[in-house]
Amino acid sequence: MIQPGSPDLLGARPDREGTNFALYSSVAERVELCLFDASGRETDRMDLPACNESVWHGYLPGCPVRQRYGYRVHGPYDPATGLRCNPAKLLIDPYARLLDGELQWDPAVFDFLPDTAGTELVINPADSAACVPKSVVTAADRPPESVRPNIDWADTIIYELNVQGFTRQHPDLTEAERGRFRGLRNSQVLEYLQALGITSVELMPVQAFIDEAALHRRGLRNLWGYNSINFFSPANRYLGGGGLDEFRAMIAAIHDAGLEVILDVAYNHTGESDFFGPSLSLRGIDNLCYYRTLPDNPGEYINDTGCGNTLDADSPVVQRLVLDSLRYWSGTMGVDGFRFDLATILGRSLDGFSAEHPLLQAIAADPALRDLKLIAEPWDPGPGGYQLGQFGSQWREWNDRYRDSARRFWRGDQHQAGELAQRLHGSAELFEHSGRGPTASVNFISSHDGFTLADNCAFEERHNEANGEDNQDGHRHNFSRNYGAEGPTRDLAINALRRRQRLNLLATLLLSQGIPMLLAGDEFGNSQDGNNNAYAQDNPTGWLDWSGIAADPAFLESVRALIRLRLGTPLLRRPHYAHGNHHNAAGWPDIDWRGADGQPLSHEDWLTADAFTKLLTATDEDLDKGAAAVAILINRAERPMHFQLPATAGRTWQLLFSGSPETPAHWPDTGLTLAPQNIACWGLLQD
Repeated sequence: MIQPGSPDLLGARPDREGTNFALYSSVAERVELCLFDASGRETDRMDLPACNESVWHGYLPGCPVRQRYGYRVHGPYDPATGLRCNPAKLLIDPYARLLDGELQWDPAVFDFLPDTAGTELVINPADSAACVPKSVVTAADRPPESVRPNIDWADTIIYELNVQGFTRQHPDLTEAERGRFRGLRNSQVLEYLQALGITSVELMPVQAFIDEAALHRRGLRNLWGYNSINFFSPANRYLGGGGLDEFRAMIAAIHDAGLEVILDVAYNHTGESDFFGPSLSLRGIDNLCYYRTLPDNPGEYINDTGCGNTLDADSPVVQRLVLDSLRYWSGTMGVDGFRFDLATILGRSLDGFSAEHPLLQAIAADPALRDLKLIAEPWDPGPGGYQLGQFGSQWREWNDRYRDSARRFWRGDQHQAGELAQRLHGSAELFEHSGRGPTASVNFISSHDGFTLADNCAFEERHNEANGEDNQDGHRHNFSRNYGAEGPTRDLAINALRRRQRLNLLATLLLSQGIPMLLAGDEFGNSQDGNNNAYAQDNPTGWLDWSGIAADPAFLESVRALIRLRLGTPLLRRPHYAHGNHHNAAGWPDIDWRGADGQPLSHEDWLTADAFTKLLTATDEDLDKGAAAVAILINRAERPMHFQLPATAGRTWQLLFSGSPETPAHWPDTGLTLAPQNIACWGLLQD
């Protein structure tokens, strides 16, 4: 018989004698624990016998690890006032470490049905147990066995990938490895990542998620994973039946390769969607506790996420859920950091966003989290949701200003040189006011959301028809250019220019101050056929086409060379902003900007410049290795441009990188003519 248990730790906590179950619900009048066998058949049902401060709990002797279970919450039901308790709906434990089964889209998963007159909502009596994933009792949490690489922020190069998209068509993987965590611990995959030179793998969401109802109706699947139904359990589609050890083994293998793992997490909404969405977990447990609703209409969700609902960051229960989840993924599963999707939601109250919000403060100050990598996506679709540069000192931020500036400059937009210079400098005007350095800015040219790099140089219009939304979804403004033909072409000149521009953009990224982030596949020209919102394309459109490596191996080697250059040159990854206030023994400032002719640029020059030079010089405050000075030459003009660099006493500028194979290895005394639409980097070696 079940006994009163402990309310201290939420979730299912096993010991040698049985399992303690604890669930928070401030509205429940009664909570049933339901047990299931491996086939999904309900074998027992019992009330949790005790409740302390809204935590319902019970200890079940003899309940083993791997027991499948779920909850039924009895309580008030009035959707118009935000009360959604319907005991016919089997509910996932918000603290479940593992789920068994996949959601089946069936009318039974919805908690109400419209009556025949369509004037009121009628409770849905259909039992949803056969359609809902079951929570699974898992062994007690234990610390990870691998050692964190602990890579300094200034040395970090992030590589964003999707588990399914990255592994599904990889030629060196077995069928059992494709689309699974185990594919990312394959030795050839790890050797590829090591050879590329990146330091940190950022996994798109791997917490249990579902396909949206609209995608299910169209016969599509959610590839990206931003539709969580549980914040602790890994997605079954990635586990492949291997249990939690599959994830832990992947982390250990990636750590052994010297690389970090950053998880992309979406604590801003859940897959229960809007008012008419399914009742799977939080909605049926305590709807008003977990979700933000209109103060004068508690039946209607606030939709600051654009996904139908918004988690209530002001709720202490939500704050505890988020913090416990983060501690679990870091302290038990071993990840090295987190990228927070729509992170402004975590700082929202009814009166808007604040960087001082208790939840943001708690994450940054938590002893188990504060030394991890914390990256914010600093915007959401809600009012006042764009907050780039406004997060606290512990946070790094995705910088879409960098993406847009680099794309606009290289495609030829006017008045962009000054803007690009600010991005090359690390966006000081956005981050320095809060005492942060260049590493506050996560720079990127492309990410999962939008065109791939190859498509950015081949398409001027989005081509998202396959998503089934009449090509109305995805970014409207991509700052892209097709260079004369929309999509694939056999025109050799167009293809050569597209390749050059792809390399220019990646070189700009890897030669900039800040933290560079690469989208997986950009290093070899992966395309999504012009789809800039491939969230629904769990098919070859959204999967990496690895044949691009063999088609142009020299491009991949150029990217590797750029990464080696960055990691071997401290001047390219300074932890602090340079403003020309420090000088070397020869009087050179730590940073300087010149026109192609070697002369300082005026304000008017910045408005019209197609070519300029960024000079970085090592001073007493810089590391005493790498180059004594670095010159980054940029020519976006469609004609050759002649450049001059400062004269040196007995030393010669040496070529470190160029997008043009004709660039000489040593700087000519008479200056250098840089090929059209090119970027090059020169260095003076230390004495």
